[in-house]
Amino acid sequence: MNQPRIAIVGAGISGICMAVALQRAGFTDFTLYEKADDYGGTWRDNTYPGLVCDVPSRYYQFTFAMNPDWSQLYSTGPEIKNYLAGVARGHGLDRRTEFGTEVVGAEFEDTAWRVTTSTGAVERFDFVMCATGFLHHPNRPDIAGLDDFGGPVMHSARWDHEVDLTGKRVGVIGTGSTGTQLVSALAGQVPKVVMFQRTPQWILPTVNRAYSPVAKQVYRRVPALGNLAYYANRAIFAAFSQGLVHPGRIRSLIQWVVARNLQSVKDPELRRKLTPDYQAMCKRLVVSDRFYAAVQRPDVELVTESIDHVKEHGVVTADGQLHELDILVLATGFDSHAFMRPMAITGTDGRTLDQAWADGPRAFEGVMMPDFPNLFMLVGPHSPFANHPLTAVAEAQAFRIVSWLKRWRAGEFDSVAPTRAATDRYNARMRAAAPSTVWTTGCQSWYLGKDGIPELWPWSPGQYEKLIRRTPDPIDYRLDRRVASKK
Repeated sequence: MNQPRIAIVGAGISGICMAVALQRAGFTDFTLYEKADDYGGTWRDNTYPGLVCDVPSRYYQFTFAMNPDWSQLYSTGPEIKNYLAGVARGHGLDRRTEFGTEVVGAEFEDTAWRVTTSTGAVERFDFVMCATGFLHHPNRPDIAGLDDFGGPVMHSARWDHEVDLTGKRVGVIGTGSTGTQLVSALAGQVPKVVMFQRTPQWILPTVNRAYSPVAKQVYRRVPALGNLAYYANRAIFAAFSQGLVHPGRIRSLIQWVVARNLQSVKDPELRRKLTPDYQAMCKRLVVSDRFYAAVQRPDVELVTESIDHVKEHGVVTADGQLHELDILVLATGFDSHAFMRPMAITGTDGRTLDQAWADGPRAFEGVMMPDFPNLFMLVGPHSPFANHPLTAVAEAQAFRIVSWLKRWRAGEFDSVAPTRAATDRYNARMRAAAPSTVWTTGCQSWYLGKDGIPELWPWSPGQYEKLIRRTPDPIDYRLDRRVASKK
């Protein structure tokens, strides 16, 4: 049986999912390239105190690798990282993974890709799968004097565990999920936490209960319960997603819940500072059972004045006040529009990825691009990743990619790419649907592109899965077949 040579770039959620999907479909000639030294992607890179996933554990997992032993309703970062590494090694992927090897370039020649790695090696592959994710390039804010700070400065995604927090005053810049988790974890553990807030966030309340030993044993003995929990959570998220993409009762209900949760902040002035001026879910909704309690502690200070500059001993805000600190943490997110970059990718007729994305990342159905044949993306542009588990997105996209590989193996084509016309139509439909989504209701977020239009799938995740699992329409693709070039 003819086997394509396949390169998978990245060994996080989507890379592991893709590799397992290939094996299950009988494709065995693949190499998984990972620039770091272990599996896990963002769950390997982020190790800051208080890191917890905001999707329930029993939904944030692969359907082909259900874990009965989750410790709590919302898993910690280390637990998810260990789960992903366990899935990878349990499926023998370590035999096909090159750690410490970054793919720096890929160039399409004839019907194959010429892939160059950081080691200087050059290999030819029939297909390249970009499983690089979108939350892996830390965003360092442009703040005057940041390099002048006398103590440790670290991004939340590059936590330095050699830094001793004992007795230290810690400043946290950023109020998204990471910032709220950090403040919740550090409050009461250090003498002083100062949170610098540019924009307040709506907080969805939850209770992160632990699973008892008995519950774990039951889940181990009755695997059907794990499946039931998975699909129950799926149904809940499907209902939740309706509020993201359509105005109506769900959106109003969530707004009521988060507004009521805010009332737990007793001090009227502090509550005013924590009240957003936009609709809930316009930014990624923060899920927390600890933040409001933490921010009301006497050893936690919320600063809403904008940062003017940083000095050796602290942060100076626009009102001229110096906030003295020993450690500064940047909970300032990522360059979420980078995707595969800085890889130098060149498709047909010398067209580069930077040229194709000069006006922002664009893709066809989240997995392919015109002019880049046999190049697939997982969790690429316009994927449904707003408060939705990327495990589910990756599984759906891997299904589509495997279906193309089966057609290649059957001899239907040597190379395939969507047409520009199909990609333009697809993106036009998404832009037309964007105004009904909550992301266009009046806030600034990393969801928005250069033109202010959300770069997300503007319908429900269920609709995306239905789309991505259907048979592709031949009119949307260009299939080339060059029998003489086949090995």
